Amino acid sequence: MASDGARKQFWKRSNSKVPGSIQHVYGAQHPPFDPLLHGTLLKATPKAPATPVKAKRGSTFQEFESNTSDAWDAGEDDDELLAMAAESLNSEVVMETAHRVLRDHSQRREQHQLQEPPGPGREQHQLQEPPSPGPEPTPATEPPPVASGDLRLVKSVSESHTPGPAESASGPAPLHRSQSLPQAASAALGGPPDPGTLSSSALSEREAFRLDKFKQLLAGPNTDLEELRRLSWSGIPKPVRPITWKLLSGYLPANAERRAATLQRKREEYFAFVEHYYDARNDEGHQDTYRQIHIDIPRMSPEALTLQPAVTEIFERILFIWAIRHPASGYVQGINDLVTPFFVVFVGEHVEEEDVDIADVSRVPADVLRNVEADTYWCTSRLLDGIQDNYTFAQPGIQLKVRMLEELVSRIDEQVHRHLEQHEVRYLQFAFRWMNNLLMREVPLRCTVRLWDTYQSEPEGFSRFHLYVCAAFLLRWRREILEERDFQELLLLLQNLPTARWGDEEVSLLLAEAYRLKFAFADAPNHYKK
Repeated sequence: MASDGARKQFWKRSNSKVPGSIQHVYGAQHPPFDPLLHGTLLKATPKAPATPVKAKRGSTFQEFESNTSDAWDAGEDDDELLAMAAESLNSEVVMETAHRVLRDHSQRREQHQLQEPPGPGREQHQLQEPPSPGPEPTPATEPPPVASGDLRLVKSVSESHTPGPAESASGPAPLHRSQSLPQAASAALGGPPDPGTLSSSALSEREAFRLDKFKQLLAGPNTDLEELRRLSWSGIPKPVRPITWKLLSGYLPANAERRAATLQRKREEYFAFVEHYYDARNDEGHQDTYRQIHIDIPRMSPEALTLQPAVTEIFERILFIWAIRHPASGYVQGINDLVTPFFVVFVGEHVEEEDVDIADVSRVPADVLRNVEADTYWCTSRLLDGIQDNYTFAQPGIQLKVRMLEELVSRIDEQVHRHLEQHEVRYLQFAFRWMNNLLMREVPLRCTVRLWDTYQSEPEGFSRFHLYVCAAFLLRWRREILEERDFQELLLLLQNLPTARWGDEEVSLLLAEAYRLKFAFADAPNHYKK
């Protein structure tokens, strides 16, 4: 553990005072840390043991996933069956079925591990990032329809659980991925085929099928928003993502005939704001706000996009107009990051490059850019309306969410919580930014876009569900956290997590675990203190 003097000096360097005694945590590396490029987390890579060791049970959800051969994706054809089961089955019967399946599967895994002699290569494989189960990442399963209940069979780890000998030595029981009833019954009868056997063509057919379902739903005279949310939870195909985001955010009406008129009216309204307010950026009362916006935009990611003059001007106008029209909060650092995903998704329709991060926006026609700017403003505004207490004076929303995260983690994984406490790492020191920037500084932009597919599908996704995503994100690094025995090293790890190579597969695992935690704790009256 670092000395008191070193810790105080490090804490003083990492934080600055702001009104209301809130301590912002900025300055950690962004884009997300890549250990292969920086070469500073070599010690995080486990060495192969000199002697064979007994294969141990996975201690994290990701390790459980890597050791699971059962296909857990419900697929599009099971949705109606899931809904019917949710309405008709007793929850205790469903829960018992799930536990029996998990128990049988665990026994089969243990027998298989005893037959396969552990070697250095195998042990190293267990400790590293789980590989893709097939030639392409298996898409995450979609949640059951909100109105039909929840069949993700999970039991709260805080209820009626007696730890076994293995748990007592290594910490709380790992959180295993839950299964829906049709899959549980299938697994009990022998299990579906290993997803690793699925060909890339089969996955492509599935993606094409999902895209077709989106197009059919969006082509109707009145889009069923509940069905659209259900489809969008496990990811939105890129061709239909712009219109889907506009619908889910409430910017566009469900009635197809009203959309064109709504777009025209809202775009004209935005540029009326620009004409009326934007010249005020030079006034004495607004100079500080505009100057801060102008300073923050070049620090945003991706730099190749935000440093383009056309993009900089668009972001400056959006952020300044929003700040002028929301005097209760005004502009706060962190709001600037929330503009990027909307802009990238909406402008992506009009650029040839597959990767919008490196696209030359100046080639997009001026009238198209005007429409993208207005759409981005209104969707960002609707997002901020739901989390505005994060950015009012003293940022009480973030303070509350950080406390809720601390209480939630203490109930989910007491060992990790006590480890952070023992080394005097406070949740505010790393989780403030997670709440303030919605994890945008922690994961690549492509992962943020995928996260927001689900956030816009969940009730209060950017506020309540984000809390469970942050808890799952913290516990994703459980092993690395417990290996650190120093305050400074722990804080550096938590502020520079190696996620630069993350993609849809890692995000799908994160969201599945967050959904599990939500199911287990969201309706428990005392699962966190308010």
